[in-house]
Amino acid sequence: MLAFLVQRIGQAVLVMFIISVISFAIQDGLGDPLRQMVGQSVSDAERKELREELGLDDPLLVQYARFAGNAIQGDLGTSYFYGEPTMDVILNHLPATLELVIAASLIIGLFSVPIGVYAAIRPRAWLAKFFMGVSTVGISIPVFLTAIVLIQLFSIGVTVTWFPSDTGWGQWLNGLFSTEGGMPSYGRGEDLTHLFGTWHSNFFSANGLLHLVLPAISLAAIMLPLFIRLIRAEMMEVLQSDYIRYARAKGLTPRRVHFLHALKNTMLPVITVGGVQLGIMVAYTILTETVFQWPGVGLMFLEAITRSDIPLIVTYLMVVGLIFVITNTVVDLIYGLVNPTVKLTGAKA
Repeated sequence: MLAFLVQRIGQAVLVMFIISVISFAIQDGLGDPLRQMVGQSVSDAERKELREELGLDDPLLVQYARFAGNAIQGDLGTSYFYGEPTMDVILNHLPATLELVIAASLIIGLFSVPIGVYAAIRPRAWLAKFFMGVSTVGISIPVFLTAIVLIQLFSIGVTVTWFPSDTGWGQWLNGLFSTEGGMPSYGRGEDLTHLFGTWHSNFFSANGLLHLVLPAISLAAIMLPLFIRLIRAEMMEVLQSDYIRYARAKGLTPRRVHFLHALKNTMLPVITVGGVQLGIMVAYTILTETVFQWPGVGLMFLEAITRSDIPLIVTYLMVVGLIFVITNTVVDLIYGLVNPTVKLTGAKA
């Protein structure tokens, strides 16, 4: 275990180094930072003096060394728009995104496992064929279209008004399709549960949960069909293995064979893929948060691009890269705990 952790820490440092180089390199391509800071009214002499003070005329290696040193200390610059340290801005928006990803992950786990297992055990049943057909369609539908359809069906009064609608695209759709307003609220809603500092939660209030349901379903719709098909395929392969035939020959009940022996080995590759997809969902929240005006890091990143807020863009890339690295390391640890016959170094025990 210790050797594995040392190895993964070394890999993580290497990955973060590459991400930092890429982030540093794209800064010049995103625009002139002086233009964002002082505008056009500054004279050339003053602009030159500012460039020297900021070290923008230093050699690239010197600039990168300064950038990397500040990044290690958690200083990735100040947002042009917010006027605050970029890490503070990220941390203020991150809880909303994490709650959205957690809620979507719960939906995926709740539905993908039973549906995938059922489709593998009874592949010729009409319900299994229905699930697989819907999953095929679901993979093809973009997340923003799913979000808009959910808003139209459940928020703006076309069918029912169970969920808030006057957020983002809901306002626009409400004007097109409904003469009566939806449930009054916006973004994450009101009366959120205060946790600590500036962090709030949607999980502990009725209003917060109502605002969380549709964005979470929209985000889960991206990965849910993938996991259903993955679990079905892995389960069907496991059911054909020799040890499953042996378990059946011993007279074990089908429930014990399916859910104790087969499902455990089915979940091993699912855990690996799930960990990677969990990190990807953090990046996928951009479209979901835009449609629902969810104040997370995805919407913040899109607004930062619109405003050419270079320090905030770079910080977002660094934070998302760090989330990927941590997620993959934790997944590898879980994989080794679930399957003790596989050493964390990759060799068979």
